[in-house]
Amino acid sequence: ALPFALNLIFNLAFTPIQFGLKNNLLATLDILLVVATLIWALVAVWQASPDLRWVVYLNAPYLLWGLFATGLQLTITYLNA
Repeated sequence: ALPFALNLIFNLAFTPIQFGLKNNLLATLDILLVVATLIWALVAVWQASPDLRWVVYLNAPYLLWGLFATGLQLTITYLNA
């Protein structure tokens, strides 16, 4: 439950950090934490129960979005440094 809760917190924090504070470095750290906690959660589910592995498959698009968003944020931060 902890990685899912942290993922939700980091995900909700991204928009205010990026667009409210306009802090690219903090937004980059945040999106990296979003992806890291998602991977942590998916690995935990995968290892916990073979009956729940469908949860990992259903979260694959979210993981792909997170990786794409991370690439965008890294590019934005690099270009504005």
